[in-house]
Amino acid sequence: MSNTTAGVDPAAAPSGTGCAECEASQGWWFHLRRCAQCGHIGCCDSSPSQHATAHFQATGHKILRSFEPGEEWFWDFETQTGFDSGPELAAPAHHPIDQPAPGPAGRVPADWVEKLHR
Repeated sequence: MSNTTAGVDPAAAPSGTGCAECEASQGWWFHLRRCAQCGHIGCCDSSPSQHATAHFQATGHKILRSFEPGEEWFWDFETQTGFDSGPELAAPAHHPIDQPAPGPAGRVPADWVEKLHR
């Protein structure tokens, strides 16, 4: 993937430190994903609400990047293709290190494993 890839804006800052929709609804997530075009933070497809995919479906923003510490991979929804790396995006590259996954702290149910999509 190159810096000129359509659907990637390296200057777009993340929308926050957690899934925007889960935060608004007091929900929780398993892992976080970042839209590489606008910076929207959504929850992964294993999460109960799958907001990253919903963001792609609503906007057509096809490239996401993991928003987890230590992960730099990208995903293209249109081609269903993953990339080990891509252009450097505006900081921060991941949610705060002290924020747990699943998260956020205090809202994850005790039976969270049973609630994941597989």
